[in-house]
Order: sequence, then C-alpha cells, then structure tokens
Amino acid sequence: MHFFFKFGLNLIKMRNSTIILFTLIFVALCSLIVYWLEPDNFESIANSFYFVMTTFSTVGYGDYSPVSLAGKMFAVLMYLLGIGLLGVVIGKIVDAFSIFRRKKEEGKLNYVNENHIIIIGWGKKTESAVTELLESSVDGEVVVIDVLPKSPFDITENRLHYIQGEATEEDTLLKANITKAKSVIVFSDDKIQGYSLQDAKTLSIAITVERVAPNVHTTVEIMVEKNASNFAHVKVDEVILSQNTTSTLAVRSAMYKGVSKIYSQLMSRQHGDDLYKVEVNEKWLTYRDAFQDLLQQGATLIADRDHLNINRRLDEKIPKEAVLYVICDTETYKLLLK
Repeated sequence: MHFFFKFGLNLIKMRNSTIILFTLIFVALCSLIVYWLEPDNFESIANSFYFVMTTFSTVGYGDYSPVSLAGKMFAVLMYLLGIGLLGVVIGKIVDAFSIFRRKKEEGKLNYVNENHIIIIGWGKKTESAVTELLESSVDGEVVVIDVLPKSPFDITENRLHYIQGEATEEDTLLKANITKAKSVIVFSDDKIQGYSLQDAKTLSIAITVERVAPNVHTTVEIMVEKNASNFAHVKVDEVILSQNTTSTLAVRSAMYKGVSKIYSQLMSRQHGDDLYKVEVNEKWLTYRDAFQDLLQQGATLIADRDHLNINRRLDEKIPKEAVLYVICDTETYKLLLK
C-alpha cells in the first residue's frame, strides 16, 4: 500500500508533459505485453490496446480478457497502476482547464486574434461602447484593458476579452496584440480627480500606443479643450472632447426640440436609421451618380470622410481615396453590401 501511495505522490509532482509522455509509454508497453502473453487470445495489437484502455477506464466490456494465469496477474498489476495513472492524468486535465479559466478571468492570457478593437479603461462609457460594438458587428471582437483584478464582464462571451495591466506599459499592449488591432479607443479615467490629470494619463497612454503601434487607428477622449493641442504631437487619429459634446447636444436640444433623437440615431445602432460606411462603386463617376444610385436603394449619401458638403459637390468626380458614409436602416445596408 505504501508503494502505491508513494507512486501516486510522485505522479502528482510530475510536470504535465512528463506525465503525459509516461502515460503514453505505459499504455504502449502494457498493450505489447498483453499481446505477447496471449497472442492467440487477443489476435492483434489493436485488440490488446483496446483491452488496456477499457481496463484503465474501468469500463470492462468483457469482450476481451486474459485467460492464462500470467495474463490475469499482469492485468491485476496493470489495473492497480493504470487506474491511478489515468486518474492523475484526468486530474491534470481538469486542473489545466481551471487554470485557463482563472487566467482568462484575471486577464492574464494573451490575445492572439487580429482585426479587433481595443478599449482602454473600464467604466460606464466603456460598457456602453462594448454593447454598441458587439451589436454593430456580427463577428467583431473587443479587447478591454484595465487594472481590475478580475474581468468586469462575463468571460463566457467569446467576442469579449480582458487584459489586466497598465496601458502605459508596452507589455500590456502587446498582450492585447495591439499591432494587429483594427483600432484603439482610450477613455478618460473617471477614477482620477481632476480633468487635467485625466487628460495627462490619456496622453501618456496615447504616446505608448502610438510608439508600439503607429499604424493603428487611435481615438482618445479628452476632458479639457485646451489639452487637444498636446495630442496633435502624438498623431492620434481622432480626439473627442467629452464635455463639449455633451454641452453642445444639450444646447441643440434646447434650440431645436427633438434634435437629440436624431443624434441618438446617428450615434447608436439601437435607435432608428444609422450611419454606415459604403464602398465606392466603380460605376459612380461623380458624387451625383453615387447620391442618386444610393437614394434609389434607400440610403442617403451624406459625407466623404469628414466632408459634409456632398450636396454642393454633386458634379465633382469621386476621388480614389474617397470614404463615403450613408444613413439608412440595417436591412438596406445589408443589401448595399451584396
């Protein structure tokens, strides 16, 4: 009994790769020995292997079994050692899954996919942004970076991933596979007291992002308008002034009743018609061609990149670098993609 107890302890202490290799060798040797002891009874190595595995798993169908004394004695020895070995292997596999889940929950696993969107900083704004992103794309994935000890969302959501760490550190960004990301969004840290300090941290993150992944599209939220000039030197792609956006919307709503509903439709996939980017059709020579063709399909062309004066440029030729945006419903947009 002491031998088997000591044997089990030694197995548990083995590295996973070692115990798997040991198990494979043990199963192979048992299969060969069983066949060597009773070749006429088991007929082939495949049958002896089948017998060994059913014995180890305690299934014991009984269609194959040893008939000689030597075979029976070896089967007993094989059973005593094999069932313990198999139990340890199963335990190791279960532990591996548990460790994997814990590491994923704690944000310690590297993200390996590509063309994803990274959001830095968890909060109410991040939560809303994640919901919007997942609803806007059927296969897009989102990676959230924060210093929380555990994932702030359900890790069973396959399209949502968490990375724990400071976004000002290069290693954290590389764990999120930032070099293969589609874009990065940096939200202001609401936990920091003082808007200037929040913008200072956002600037520090933006500097690190642009150094590690200069080709990734970067959007940052700032709180103080005068700090926007600092981000111009970092070469971020988009700067959103949080306070200004809210106050402007409030003023527009006061001046033009109901205008907030229009903003809501343009800013969220959850309300009414939405804003979509469309590919330039080769048959469109001018903006008028594109405008009329899209209008017949139920979509309204409103902009080329950040230029909203399409209605005054209808007879101009569409440049090769054009990026067209339309307003339409989801069904219309799906038809435009065909």
